[in-house]
Amino acid sequence: MTRLFKLVDAFSRLLFWIAQIVTVVLVISMIYEVVARYVFGAPTMWAFDISYMCTGSLFVLGAAYALHEDAHVRIDFLAQKMPVAFRRWLEGIVFVFLLTPMFAALSKFAVERALRAWTTSEVETVSPWAPLMWPFFSILALGLIALTLQQLVHGLRVFRGQDDQPFKLEA
Repeated sequence: MTRLFKLVDAFSRLLFWIAQIVTVVLVISMIYEVVARYVFGAPTMWAFDISYMCTGSLFVLGAAYALHEDAHVRIDFLAQKMPVAFRRWLEGIVFVFLLTPMFAALSKFAVERALRAWTTSEVETVSPWAPLMWPFFSILALGLIALTLQQLVHGLRVFRGQDDQPFKLEA
């Protein structure tokens, strides 16, 4: 089980590093667009597509690592009033039996969408640039799969009492 935990954590870390690269691509492309538009009067036709694709990719690529590092927003005023054992049990149940199946279904849908975009060579229809959509949909699917796996691992860690996250469940 520990090996699975380490493998999922490593996968989340890898996607986090890819998200950092995507951030650089987003910043450079937006700076280029601003200079092209306002200095040279020649806006690009791809800037909007790059911005929404990079931003969406950043969100899903970093979500699993954020869960691993306990960086998500958490409202825990109720949890602080619960007994530690109950809190641990509740968090484990929510992550393993509620969130993981929901995100597994979303992941399945995202994988199917990416495969359909790849097999049909789907392009963005509202964009004058008309980029291929399978790379974007594939990144979304990959990020959702990583988040699903990280949710499962987090829930199993909580059940085993191995949660080493900054939000400690001890009293």
